[in-house]
Amino acid sequence: MSVSSRRRHRHGSSGRRTQEERRSRTQARLLEATTECLVDLGWSGTSTTEVARRAGVSRGAQQHHYPTKMVLVAAALEHLLEAQRLAYETAFAVLPAERRNVSGALDLLWEVFRGRPAKALMELAVAARTDDELRPLCRDLNERILQVITETFERLFPDNTLSPDFVSTTLRTLFAMFVGLSIQNALDDDAEGHQAAVLRQVKDVAQLIVPERGTAEARSRTGP
Repeated sequence: MSVSSRRRHRHGSSGRRTQEERRSRTQARLLEATTECLVDLGWSGTSTTEVARRAGVSRGAQQHHYPTKMVLVAAALEHLLEAQRLAYETAFAVLPAERRNVSGALDLLWEVFRGRPAKALMELAVAARTDDELRPLCRDLNERILQVITETFERLFPDNTLSPDFVSTTLRTLFAMFVGLSIQNALDDDAEGHQAAVLRQVKDVAQLIVPERGTAEARSRTGP
């Protein structure tokens, strides 16, 4: 390959990378703006025009990446689910050792449920009840969130000896409870402390069910 050919090759590769980076940045801005709209304006107030304005991109650029509102929302939904998973795992990773237990995990789960991605997902789930076009997109939303919670639980507590059926039902119950608590929290920000009281009781019960992280490993070293 000649020197000029190598230069063209390098410049071409650099150009493609730059174009892909610009594309990724634009898409990220649009997805974040969609989250903002869902949280701040609700489903009915979310429009592609407002998303483009908040993202700081032209309507043409928005339509190039996401031609319709439903295509945009479908991409935002995937973005939100990943944001929830990463937020929970990242927050747990930086917890001090003494809080890396079921109580700490539930505290973080509650924080995630009160976060903006969770609020945006909740807005979509509620709106889907009466929106025929949105409903198919959100039909399995709860199950997908539950799958993230289950996978995270298994990574955080690999030594637990609970049966899979018990874990599945318990996490489903916990998920339903946190959904209800998060709706209450969105309305009153726990002004009377009722949600905090429920969370404390849930943690007390959970600590009786789920072994402390590392307990099983310690038993295997010391024997029965």
